[in-house]
Amino acid sequence: MDARNHDTKHDLPDMTRRPSQEVRLAAAAISFDLRLRSSDMPTHMQEHALRSARSFVDSSPGRRPNNTLLARSLKKEFDSLYGPAWHCVVGTSFGSFITHSPGGFVYFSADSLSVLLFKTEVRLVIESESQK
Repeated sequence: MDARNHDTKHDLPDMTRRPSQEVRLAAAAISFDLRLRSSDMPTHMQEHALRSARSFVDSSPGRRPNNTLLARSLKKEFDSLYGPAWHCVVGTSFGSFITHSPGGFVYFSADSLSVLLFKTEVRLVIESESQK
């Protein structure tokens, strides 16, 4: 499994994106009033995560959004569109050091919330006859 480790304190640029994609992504982050902190994810998926998070936060005006519901919403959305196994952490203060599948990591902030969304590889475990 080709997995990558990410410490959310460090931000390394992804040099595989074209400049036009970078500009489009920056424009999306600005329009959604979000700050993209680190990523290893295709641009369209990052935009989807940003749009979904902003929509969720805006759906409860005047109230603080429920972190658990936002995390569940993003996880389920990405599981259904991009396959299992997505994980999401949402909060105002947390540390992390995770291993993720290539192309399956984004870390951004929305208002006072930080959002960490990442994918891990799932392998089917088949029990052999000798283990039964």
